[in-house]
Amino acid sequence: MRLLVTGGAGFVGSHLVERLVRERTGSVVVFDNLHRGKRANLSPCEKHLSFVAGDIRDTVALQEVMAGCTHVFHLASQSNVMGSLQDPDFTLSSNVTGTYNVLEAAHRARVARVVFASSREVYGEPSSFPVAEDAPLLPKNLYGVTKAAGESLCRLFSSEGLEIAILRLANVYGSRDVGRVIPLFVEKSLKNETLTVFGGRQTLDLVWVHSVVEILMRSAFDRYVEEPVNVGSGRGVSITELVQRVLDVTQSKSSVEVVAARGIEVVGFVADVTRAQRYFNLVPPTDSLEHLGEVVEWFRTDLMQRVDGSTKQYPWR
Repeated sequence: MRLLVTGGAGFVGSHLVERLVRERTGSVVVFDNLHRGKRANLSPCEKHLSFVAGDIRDTVALQEVMAGCTHVFHLASQSNVMGSLQDPDFTLSSNVTGTYNVLEAAHRARVARVVFASSREVYGEPSSFPVAEDAPLLPKNLYGVTKAAGESLCRLFSSEGLEIAILRLANVYGSRDVGRVIPLFVEKSLKNETLTVFGGRQTLDLVWVHSVVEILMRSAFDRYVEEPVNVGSGRGVSITELVQRVLDVTQSKSSVEVVAARGIEVVGFVADVTRAQRYFNLVPPTDSLEHLGEVVEWFRTDLMQRVDGSTKQYPWR
């Protein structure tokens, strides 16, 4: 098998690539423009894969790298809600046009199956929890709109015979993540800086990155599941509980500042994970933040590696 991972140098992508390489599932090709991803994320396994620097908006490069592929994990996107506000053109061109290009190239290459990483953002602000996959798709922000459009493109190509698994990811957390709520809180806590909470009423469904990788693997190589599947913990964590857990684990002296909510962001989400349990044997955790300590230790090490080499005693040491 020849396996292509678009966005494979990113947060979730690099963890998936490590798993693919470790299990020797097939030859692995990573296609990434390094807009958010980093080559360093692949350093533990880079000698066992092929890396191609490229953009999914480049149809020629995409068709070249797709040749001979049997399975495609399509993770490349502008994957940040606030990023979609700051750069809407990049968000639209990457998440909509780029997804079309990936699916078109996969269809032409006669790929056996594509796995598309969608998002809980397609639901927008749900009326009740937990949210099942048949809930209305009413995205609240441009990022959610582009993921819903990507799903529509998936259905179009599925009707033409291409197998496409759609996974709606909740709030994934783990090492190597940047710019989202947990990495922002952890890094500021380790530095004893003020944690800023927008609104303070949010409820998050936090899912461990290796749980997500397991479902990515199963959706690609087990029996084909045509309907979208939520990938979450099925448990809600309030933003205030998350802040306190981070402060406790880091033993931080950080203060907490609550400011006005950002209207672009969804206030609450908890996934109904019944389908993930049925199709992929997902076992919901008792504590969705059980791996928070591992994340903190990774960030602690990462921060120490970024220092200037002086003997200054940084607060996270």
